Amino acid sequence: MTQPPSSTDVPQGDVAPTEFTPPLRVLLGTLLPANIAMFMVWGATASLLLSLQIQDLDPDNKEANLSLVLTVGALCAMIAQPLAGVVSDRTRSRFGPRAPWIVGGSLVGGLALIGMGLGTTIWQIMIAWIAVQIAYNFAQGPLSAILPDRVPSGLRGSFSAIIGLGVMLGMVGGQMVGAMFARNIPTGYMVFAGIALVALTLFVVINPDKDNRHRPRERFVVTTFLRGFWVNPIKHPDFFWTFTGRLLLNAGYLMVSTYSIYILQDYIGVTAERAVQLTPQYAMLSMGALLISTLISGPLSDRLKRRRVFIVSSSIVLACALCIPLLMPTEVGMGLFSLVSGLGFGMFQAVDTALISEVLPSKADFAKDLGVINIAATLPQTLAPALAGVIALSFGYVMLFPIGILLVILGGIAVIPVRSVR
Repeated sequence: MTQPPSSTDVPQGDVAPTEFTPPLRVLLGTLLPANIAMFMVWGATASLLLSLQIQDLDPDNKEANLSLVLTVGALCAMIAQPLAGVVSDRTRSRFGPRAPWIVGGSLVGGLALIGMGLGTTIWQIMIAWIAVQIAYNFAQGPLSAILPDRVPSGLRGSFSAIIGLGVMLGMVGGQMVGAMFARNIPTGYMVFAGIALVALTLFVVINPDKDNRHRPRERFVVTTFLRGFWVNPIKHPDFFWTFTGRLLLNAGYLMVSTYSIYILQDYIGVTAERAVQLTPQYAMLSMGALLISTLISGPLSDRLKRRRVFIVSSSIVLACALCIPLLMPTEVGMGLFSLVSGLGFGMFQAVDTALISEVLPSKADFAKDLGVINIAATLPQTLAPALAGVIALSFGYVMLFPIGILLVILGGIAVIPVRSVR
């Protein structure tokens, strides 16, 4: 697309104005609940309800089964994200290119989530989870493209902070609310499916896009699309380093957070009931920390006109957080981990989206490029559960922490070579 449709009429890129127009204020205010609702699904399912559902079905093989389901699902998501991006970029409708996929994806994803609650075998759950991943990624990808579509670069730090805040509040809020449905998992899935559908539908209604049916559609070439998965580190070094940093930071964090409910039981040594009780308590600690971190980091990043220093700082804070349970394998240690990791990951989320939007190689394929770089978030969801499962079974959960520390430190180092963004 040569001219991304926008309901705000704000030019894209560095030449755009930096004042908050009324449409931008509305967009900023509605992006928060939209992202909260979207990521509540992931926070409640992958981090809690899915783990409990699999544990109830086969407690003796829970690690291997969870690893299988999450790995296959994330692999499908990794493929779906860039595919959703290119389909969205090429969509022509009276509602613009993004809205049909945001609403349609949330509807189909919700139905798949409800179906997952009815699963009685690991294979049934896995098939439903694949559908959940694909459908919700077809909603999430176009939602991510709203930032480069409509927001001038001078305001992207603030918008990125709101998006990052929504991501973390959704993940944490999903765990908190999800714990209420630990004994009635199918109902929980139904509730989160409804929340996502309502919030995302309201988002596109309140922020209508322009009719783009008159815009020419470039010819789709499969080989060109497949080449888009390759990030040439020589031609686009900043995109490559940002991709690498995002991948490593997410992988290090997910090494522990994905298995948190099992870590509490098998590493800390609490009962399953106690683990469910502790999850929302830790989530509240993390939420408070990320609120402070995100709301400070995003606007400060805009004011200082710097992104990289916040990514590097977040990697250091996350490394410190991962040290705590390693040295203090207690309920208090896990609580401190939740608090400090909230500070670190909140800082990362606050500027990550802004940094990404400023290193995209193509000005015509926002959603596709975002889909490709979102592989850096979904690929760890593929690798981390599989790797963490093998490590936990072979060496115990204790080894997840030093490996996670190494990955987040490398993630911070990776963005240092970025040159086009300070």
